[in-house]
Amino acid sequence: MEVVLEEKDAPNWIYRGEGAANLVLAYNGSSPHFVGKVIRIQKALRNGSQCITDTSVLSSHECLLWKDTNDLVSSTSTEAVRQLFVHYVMRPLLGSEYVDAGAGVLVSRKFLESVENNVSVQRPAWRVDAAKVNTLCDSALLISDHSVFPHGLLKDSPCISVEIKEAQPKCGFIPCSRFIAEGNAIKRSITRFRMHQVLKLHQGEISQISEYDPLDLFSGSSDRIHMAIKALFAIPQNNFRIFRNGFLVFGDLGGGTGNTNFVDSEAVEDSLEVLIQADHGLRTESFLHLVSEAILRSGVLDRLLKAQKLDLFDIEGAIHAYYNIVSQPCEVCKDLADSELSHIYLSLHSLSLEESLKIVRDYLIAATAKDCSLMISFRPREDGDQGSPHSTVYLKSTNQSFDCKVHFIDLDMKPLKKMVHYYELDQKIVSCYTQMEMEHGPSNIASNVGFEANDIQPNTIDECPQ
Repeated sequence: MEVVLEEKDAPNWIYRGEGAANLVLAYNGSSPHFVGKVIRIQKALRNGSQCITDTSVLSSHECLLWKDTNDLVSSTSTEAVRQLFVHYVMRPLLGSEYVDAGAGVLVSRKFLESVENNVSVQRPAWRVDAAKVNTLCDSALLISDHSVFPHGLLKDSPCISVEIKEAQPKCGFIPCSRFIAEGNAIKRSITRFRMHQVLKLHQGEISQISEYDPLDLFSGSSDRIHMAIKALFAIPQNNFRIFRNGFLVFGDLGGGTGNTNFVDSEAVEDSLEVLIQADHGLRTESFLHLVSEAILRSGVLDRLLKAQKLDLFDIEGAIHAYYNIVSQPCEVCKDLADSELSHIYLSLHSLSLEESLKIVRDYLIAATAKDCSLMISFRPREDGDQGSPHSTVYLKSTNQSFDCKVHFIDLDMKPLKKMVHYYELDQKIVSCYTQMEMEHGPSNIASNVGFEANDIQPNTIDECPQ
């Protein structure tokens, strides 16, 4: 971390997007050290000075949880925690060729203040109201820009990339844990994504229910994968984005709610002219086939699914192990009848500490695997190209070959304290969907979710990564 970013460097870093805890900036200058890179900068809540993700020092229970992971428990910054977790935990699971742990870079306060001023007009208004750049940090995380190839910013080397967000509601399997309560049995037959869509529509977070099914994406079937990609494109919400040479051309950096409109579709068609050799109006469909083919050929979703399936107990089982670890009375058991307790959950509270740690550790790793994004980038290959270090994907409809690279991004470690949140949201999702199914029938839910906010009284229970 010898290089220090100063105030004079700030204009070279442009807004790419953001999540709850970090801003992402892409480099737009000429320094060889930063070309093809992005940095992640911590944010701070506007109603306080502390970082949104207070993981600069792990809690005592988190130190216990990750005690076997190299140097993680002694980390003194958020960037170090993220980097070591990705390197030692997620890379072995997902494959080193698909995961970039990044490196730290020093940043001055003047640099951060200048960045704050430069990007504020590009950020979604609600993000600006909620948080600002954390100017108290002295480092940021430097990562390769996986939306471009090493020379993807050059005009003679066009690059089109897709980001598929695998946020937690998009888990690629249906849980079968015996710890799922009988009243929540719907979880064993309906995907989490489908149920969560109903709750999001009810809460006004989306304007239309998507037909996307994560089971299609993870199916290993060419036709089903293509069907999933088409559904994501039709109603992208916050789950599907397209970049041209690193610049967004489709999707919403702030989290969209609508479906594809004419302007977006036309913009995509125009942007794809540099990549897809097809008539106007046919490029998008060909490109979606290319994305589907790349997913199928790479096999990366098999690795991701394996990591997701570390969640053997479902949140309804893992939450009990969490209370064992923090040595607190179980808030879930407190609300259960004696018959339910003796039937199944008391066995979880008789587990050893090491057994409880493994359950929760595996659950949180699976949660990261369910909350990451997949970035797939393409550039056309010329006839006779030899020696490319990248995989090649062939598009039959246009008789073209493409260099293709695939990477997982957003692989942050999940805080232990989020276990309660995961449980509460899980129960809220199931409660909302179950009530709508009872009122309208399973086949009519999507067309009858125009209910009033007071019509549903969800449990005070909340999210799980299925």
